[in-house]
Amino acid sequence: MISIAGRAIGADHPPFVVAELSGNHNGSLERALAIVDAVAASGAHALKLQTYRPDTLTIDCDGPAFRLGDGHELWGGETLYRLFERAHTPWEWHEPIFERARRHGLIAFSSPFDPTAVEFLEKLDVPAYKIASSEIVDLPLIRLAAATGKPLIISTGMASTREIQDALGAAREAGCTELAVLSCTASYPASPAESNLRSLPRLAALTGEVVGVSDHTPGIGVPLAAVALGACLIEKHVTMSRAEGGVDSAFSLEPAELAALVVESGRAWQSLGGVDIGPRPSELEGLRFRRSLYVVRDVRAGEEVTSENVRSIRPAGGLPPDAAGEVMGRRFTRDVPFGTPLSWDLI
Repeated sequence: MISIAGRAIGADHPPFVVAELSGNHNGSLERALAIVDAVAASGAHALKLQTYRPDTLTIDCDGPAFRLGDGHELWGGETLYRLFERAHTPWEWHEPIFERARRHGLIAFSSPFDPTAVEFLEKLDVPAYKIASSEIVDLPLIRLAAATGKPLIISTGMASTREIQDALGAAREAGCTELAVLSCTASYPASPAESNLRSLPRLAALTGEVVGVSDHTPGIGVPLAAVALGACLIEKHVTMSRAEGGVDSAFSLEPAELAALVVESGRAWQSLGGVDIGPRPSELEGLRFRRSLYVVRDVRAGEEVTSENVRSIRPAGGLPPDAAGEVMGRRFTRDVPFGTPLSWDLI
């Protein structure tokens, strides 16, 4: 278990749902704040930003290595610099966004992408850091974030087992004692078929840490399935409206869908229960209404037991239905009124 801003995250607690704002503000602070309001209304637990500038991630170069492939579903042919220019959240927006989130009771934190972002976020007193999938190999950045003493959430998209172990080792060596590790398919949008959620228990065993999912698939089916396999934290991008477009809108949830994720992930977690085969406490009343053998019309002593006067009906209380073959053709030992459960002493 880990704790972020006093909220416990682990197998014994409902899933922690994090809404990622990313670039879905479309360059408008007003829209960003509206998304914060919608996230709060949905019941989600946290809001996450991404803290970078185009110049802290790349350079303004148009060479082939700096351009996304033409076949990319969303950003084909775009240069990294131009994409990050569109998608980044201006640093001067962070404080009002965080303030709005905190006013709503949301936990607000961010993904830093370089040392200046960690320094900046420390001044804003964020309660945790998220390391994005592409940064899992940036061990100096992980060490710097870990050295703050705050919980780290590390996304593992594209990472090998060795890279995951190296990242966790760097975080622990730098003093981090609260870690969460997220399964992730770092494609945008991602196919559910590539989620490989059966790996979640293995990821938990490999790392010994709280696990979850950072999910870029459409809808909420994948994160709900992940809860059944041990996910304690769910991260999804969120937008006001996919129809209105935006950098990440195609794989983002709208507010009503985010609200459904919060409710249904809680139900999914609650449904896990324990390893217990047998009647549940709520089923005890139902046990009274199982089928059994009953006398279904008034009979006289000496009368033969037949399918006309004894039937398998609800409720319970009589001989089991399978005893019908043994009782048919026998004789009643006394008068028996309609509605009496059949017992061996009556025949």
